[in-house]
Amino acid sequence: MTLEDTSGTSPGEAAPPRAGAEADDYLKRRALRRGSAGWLLLTGLGVGYVVSGDYSGWNIGLAEGGFGGLAVATLLMGVMYACLVFALAELSAILPAAGGGYGFARRALGTWGGFLTGTAILIEYVLAPAAISLFIGDYVESLGLFGLESGWPVYLACFAVFIGIHLWGVGEALRFSLVVTAVAVAALLVFAVGAFTEFRVDRLDDIPVDAGAFGASSWLPYGLLGIWAAFPFGMWFFLGVEGVPLAAEEAKDPVRSMPRALALSMGVLAVLAVVTLLAATGARGAAAVQDAGNPLVVALEGDGGPTALSRFVNYAGLTGLVASFFSLIYAGSRQLFALSRAGYLPRFLSLTSRRKAPYLGLLIPGAIGFALAAGSGNGARMLNVAVFGATISYALMALSHMVLRRREPGLERPYRTPGGVLTSSVALVLALAALVATFLVDVVAAGLALAVYAVAVAYFALYSRHRLVASAPEEEFAALAAAEAELGRG
Repeated sequence: MTLEDTSGTSPGEAAPPRAGAEADDYLKRRALRRGSAGWLLLTGLGVGYVVSGDYSGWNIGLAEGGFGGLAVATLLMGVMYACLVFALAELSAILPAAGGGYGFARRALGTWGGFLTGTAILIEYVLAPAAISLFIGDYVESLGLFGLESGWPVYLACFAVFIGIHLWGVGEALRFSLVVTAVAVAALLVFAVGAFTEFRVDRLDDIPVDAGAFGASSWLPYGLLGIWAAFPFGMWFFLGVEGVPLAAEEAKDPVRSMPRALALSMGVLAVLAVVTLLAATGARGAAAVQDAGNPLVVALEGDGGPTALSRFVNYAGLTGLVASFFSLIYAGSRQLFALSRAGYLPRFLSLTSRRKAPYLGLLIPGAIGFALAAGSGNGARMLNVAVFGATISYALMALSHMVLRRREPGLERPYRTPGGVLTSSVALVLALAALVATFLVDVVAAGLALAVYAVAVAYFALYSRHRLVASAPEEEFAALAAAEAELGRG
């Protein structure tokens, strides 16, 4: 027996909300633990998603645009994320459900918009932990921890241990995330103090100039196009912060705490981005850190070899990777949970345990992530695939804010985005620019992401769009809005 009742509805639309024991039992078996996270834990989650990007990855943007190109790209991407975060703060106060971006787009853009947004977010949050597990393996090997080498046993241990903590309970998981994130942030500040003692302005623009590039200079050694090519790496200072609304159903007073946590997370990340970019590049030189797997350590060591501070930062880098790995597993499980609960993906994936954890939503993406890490070994490419999915979701979420502002101006908004539609319009334009930039950096990664997207779209078009669950919160909310609109026209 299925729960949906599509009589009287067009193909692809969820059935009207229905009451009864069947629907109640369905949702009861898919319930999360409410009230587990206040604004502090949510803020820690938002920073935790991202903090590994301060330790590695961003520096490759120096090889694409030089210091000036990466600095401008980081500024523009920071503006994009700030505008997006303000838009999401409004949307999350309107619809505080686990679906996050999928729920926002479902309300504004219909079932297709919801599915395309949710799938793009899922691509980001499944691929990113897989890539980070490879980086954790590299750090474990370089530090000589327990004599381990980077390989599948380390990747398996990462997924097994940290998924196990998530299965223990969301409150415990988010507290663990907050502690690890706080250590990683504190270490970044310690690094900055040490690096700024060696800071020299002339080291920022020491990459040789490509004389054939349009607009090339010492600050833009690869010309104006280098700014655009550096967009994906400027994003690494902020990539993932948009996942905070995925915790809405487990938050205390999400209408108030969600906007606050989003704004605080973005503020912390903006400060860390400026400090990290300036300190690391100015201490050692853009040319020296542009290809480093551990740019902060390289920035501190100089020609004299390891120091006490560089060794400390090396260990802290592992902490930062763990913080992001752990937080992104959480985000991926909640996005999968919401899509499954509403019928967009197989429904059994949204079942929750006695401790209210979506155990299959944790285990199956974890198994996929482990297989990708062990089988591919190309962390940079997997991160580029994740960036591709992220930029699609950003564009659709910004568009959702614009559509709801225009279509439902009278909708109760406990929090209103400063600047309104203009703010989300800026996010939309910059997200589309970043999407195109992924092709400049890695055409293969963009193609792989499109292939995964195509398979998902075929599944939805041919199967799941006819089997959506009307009683899921995001679907019920959208259906009620449609009914109110119909009454208004009548």
